[in-house]
Amino acid sequence: MKSQPSVWVAITCAAWIAGSCCAGAAEERTVNLPIPPGREILGKLRQGHPRLLASAEEFGRLKERVKLIPQFQEWHGKLQARAQRILADPPSRYEIPDGLRLLSTSRRVLDRSYTLSLLFRLDSDQRYAERLLKELEAAAAFPDWNPRHFLDSAEMTHAFAIAYDWLFDSWTPEQRRVIRTAIVEKGLEPALGVYRKSKSGGGWPKSRHNWNQVCNGGIGIGALAIGDELPELAGEILQSGLESIQLAMAEFAPDGAWKEGPGYWNYATTYNVAFIAALESALGSDFGLSRFPGFSETGLFPIYLTGPLGRTFNYADGSDGAIRAAQMHWLARKFDRPAYARYQRTIASPAPLDLVWFDSVIASSSSRDLALDKYFRGVEVATFRSAWDDREAVFVALKAGDNKANHSNLDLGTFVLDALGTRWALDLGADNYNMPGYFGKQRWTYYRMRAEGHNTLVVAPSAEPDQDPAAAAKIVQFQSKPERAFAIADLTPGYAKHAKKVRRGVALLNRKHVLVQDEIETSSPQSVWWFMHTPASAELSEDKTAATLSQGNARLAARILSPPGATFGFVKAEPLPTSPQSSVQAKNETIRKLAVNLNASGITRLAVLLVPLREGDAVPSTLPSLTPLGEW
Repeated sequence: MKSQPSVWVAITCAAWIAGSCCAGAAEERTVNLPIPPGREILGKLRQGHPRLLASAEEFGRLKERVKLIPQFQEWHGKLQARAQRILADPPSRYEIPDGLRLLSTSRRVLDRSYTLSLLFRLDSDQRYAERLLKELEAAAAFPDWNPRHFLDSAEMTHAFAIAYDWLFDSWTPEQRRVIRTAIVEKGLEPALGVYRKSKSGGGWPKSRHNWNQVCNGGIGIGALAIGDELPELAGEILQSGLESIQLAMAEFAPDGAWKEGPGYWNYATTYNVAFIAALESALGSDFGLSRFPGFSETGLFPIYLTGPLGRTFNYADGSDGAIRAAQMHWLARKFDRPAYARYQRTIASPAPLDLVWFDSVIASSSSRDLALDKYFRGVEVATFRSAWDDREAVFVALKAGDNKANHSNLDLGTFVLDALGTRWALDLGADNYNMPGYFGKQRWTYYRMRAEGHNTLVVAPSAEPDQDPAAAAKIVQFQSKPERAFAIADLTPGYAKHAKKVRRGVALLNRKHVLVQDEIETSSPQSVWWFMHTPASAELSEDKTAATLSQGNARLAARILSPPGATFGFVKAEPLPTSPQSSVQAKNETIRKLAVNLNASGITRLAVLLVPLREGDAVPSTLPSLTPLGEW
């Protein structure tokens, strides 16, 4: 067994004193969380079960709250209805439909494990335990949990650990043996081989993205479940996991955002929080993980990245659906952040952990109103809105960021726009992960991965990647004032092959109108495209310098303010003729693009004003005057 920590993490914070980040001069520090040897870790293990995420006493208190508090009663009823459907369904089968992933099966077993385990503890209905046992016996008999795609193994280990721990006293010794053996042989031992580098498994212990947290979290929870029975194995697993997860948690600095986008933020933090919560409940310590810079702020990320329609700014490989994250309740309790709990309370499905972690007192407590605008450093995303809690509010978000980030698209400079209860400018999201080379050499040949598949610029289009895949761009200026809120991104690194300088500014004017202003400097004439993907229909003015987009009774007026002579077109959301063509990628048939194409030479300023119009409204007769981005 290893005896010394092996992971050193560079974290930027004001100061690191006694394990906490405190105010002071900014300073780069190399921080090593002191992870003890495995035998010492398990020396603090709480005896008996349940010990993962909640104790028997906490489950008892939850049972009483379900009887007394309407919110708990509502969620309990919905979980009972879900459980009735599970009771009627057959156990999961070993299925790898795409030839790579068992993941949908693992997640189904995990959901059933949490749902049936929690309801058994609350309702003492033997049917739940009997049905869960059938599920576990079926999955325990699988030939493996697909360790070549280790997320599958980690999530299944998590599922078995919760069932083993929460229903421990309900299982017979033989049933415990079956469950425990599966955890060890199909989860922990394959993971140990990856930690020791004797087996391949995706390199997740050294990664800095969601695989790290999911694999370390799922496997770590499995080790905590059986730690008193197999301390040598569990101790080494926990020591390795605690050292490894620091790499990914360093990515929350400086303010809690996530480079992989809000969807993968949810996946990563689900497991990050579950692992920390299990460490605390089983060992009484998280060994300092929750004090990582930015982690206490991470609940702000889904709040600000979600527009008034409940749709996210889904950059990278993500959908724009609502981020339902039970871990927001845990984060609210841990860091005394009522806004986190209020967010999740309004959109919870619910998940079983909504009941376990929800604190009605925190969710109802008052706190300072959140600012309307936010700039997330590091991921380089800015969001602006006209109001909270107004479905018809204006919401606009801009991304710079890093094209090298995991799950990244070539989307530097992209934006989304909501107004009047409608999303006008949208991100198409991911395409089919199983397309040839989607995560390899062919990635930048697919439309949705390219700049042309986003609401940004294409300079000198060709079959080559239309932004530099190695480029990173920063937001160089951010301002939040009632009359004018804006961000300016320096996109030059993305287009350096064809342009000397490219900058994009997005401004919310008087909390009503949106200005998108680009400045492009080239040494020789270059073809430039400006794109905005939309589900709306469009009518162009006679001179094509203006367009009116329509969705139902809502309208959005678009007007080119600069340069003179530039015109709009309304085109299909498909590759340019010069771009790679693929017959297997999504067709995007319900989406069109508002587009501008011009020849840029020298310094070109391309400015488009976007004005939401209610029924009967007219485009304002006074248009904003333009100033160079350097004077914003």
